[in-house]
Amino acid sequence: MNATTYSIGELAAEFGLTTRALRFYEQQGLLRPRRMGQRRVYRRGERTRLKLILRGKRLGMALAEIKELCALYELVQGEERQPERYLEILEEKRQMLLRQRQDVEDALTELEESKRRCQTILKQKRVRVQRAAPVDA
Repeated sequence: MNATTYSIGELAAEFGLTTRALRFYEQQGLLRPRRMGQRRVYRRGERTRLKLILRGKRLGMALAEIKELCALYELVQGEERQPERYLEILEEKRQMLLRQRQDVEDALTELEESKRRCQTILKQKRVRVQRAAPVDA
């Protein structure tokens, strides 16, 4: 389109998304493009909202949380509540990711222990088989 507006295809290509994904975000109320007949026209604000949506997804946020972030983004820049709430959400996600990391580390430790036990059992069986094998004269 031009420097300040984007078509659905342009935004999809820029962010590596499908046009279907953009329509989904629109259905969820996360994006609100203007219409020119049948065409969707996205402005810079919608592009910024899309960046927020994708950032939220990378951080593991639910759509409701992303929607809240987008609403906070639209508040007046001087409002203190916007960065305070964003910090709260970030800390919640940080704690969740730390718990998940610990869960993964615990699972890896268990897997390594199981692997070592299995290797020990396998070695013991091989030794028994070798001892039991007749020796050719």
